[in-house]
Amino acid sequence: MEGVPVNVNPRIAQPARNSKAMITGAFVRNDWYVAMWGDDLPREQVMGRTILNEAVALFRKADGSVAALADRCAHRFAPLHMGKVAGDRIQCAYHGLEFDGAGTCLFNPHGNKRVPPSARVRSYPLVEKHRAIWIWMGDKPADLSAIPDFGPLDTPEQSHVTKLDWIRIKANYELVIDNLLDLSHTSYLHDGLLGNQDMVDAEITVEQVGDTVVVGRRSMNSTIPGLFAIQMPGHPRVDKWNTIRWTAPGNLLLRSGVHKPGTDPETGTGYYGIHFLTPETDRTTLYHFTAVRWNVLTEESANEQIREKISVMRRFAFAQPARVRSTIKARTVTPTRIKALNPASKIIESRRSASAL
Repeated sequence: MEGVPVNVNPRIAQPARNSKAMITGAFVRNDWYVAMWGDDLPREQVMGRTILNEAVALFRKADGSVAALADRCAHRFAPLHMGKVAGDRIQCAYHGLEFDGAGTCLFNPHGNKRVPPSARVRSYPLVEKHRAIWIWMGDKPADLSAIPDFGPLDTPEQSHVTKLDWIRIKANYELVIDNLLDLSHTSYLHDGLLGNQDMVDAEITVEQVGDTVVVGRRSMNSTIPGLFAIQMPGHPRVDKWNTIRWTAPGNLLLRSGVHKPGTDPETGTGYYGIHFLTPETDRTTLYHFTAVRWNVLTEESANEQIREKISVMRRFAFAQPARVRSTIKARTVTPTRIKALNPASKIIESRRSASAL
């Protein structure tokens, strides 16, 4: 059918009767997920998160390193995130028992002070890298080499990095992957901000290497969208391009740019868009995002203001598809059809299988 994107089946138009149809299987557990931005975990405070349907309590030890425990005390099952940090331990708010970063109870303030051997909770491997706290949710040994490269976040030029932001999306994380890999939606959902009607007609490329998929989209001699006009003022028409790399299960790196029509793309400017998708539950996703500008052409005196504008614009842009996805999630197709339509689902399925071995 002419004009319909290749990953859409025009015959599927009826809403699924089962609202759970978007859930396509178990989570990939033996892999890394972003639990939160490092800046969002202050010293001397315990933070609670739900990741892959598991409640987790995160805290910093005395030396600043990070630790994570199952968010349930071994004594009376009180949430540990309601407690406080005591040196290298979490002190439970209910009876004061203290657990170290390995999940072992080391202190019982009551009676004869005895600590039963069973007084322990699960601990999770954590790594702080690329300004994010990564958590390994599986039962296999954590593989540090499996953390994907998000090197642009390590730039020392902080005025080139937008706010380290996050939102909770009321949709399964696979829907968010679909949205981000489908670069064609920007001309409509983000018209004037990230795209426009000049960019509907575009050259599209798709490449898969192992568990990584790269999608590209290029539009020639187009009206410059608003988010790029503030980065390259004085150029009403540009060539615009995007490439987005998806590393399963939920990490995406976008490189987006504009340049004078017919010139080398590297002479222009743009940004890296960082997208970390962490399943909270079957129906909700923790979406962490930021942007890092590359080949910055504006004056340094203006960059802090531009940084703030881009932060606001991107958060506004991501709130729009979040509302759309929340509507779509109950009107979707069956898991079998999802796998047939979306190659990303096939990769996730293979990762699930490998994770379970």
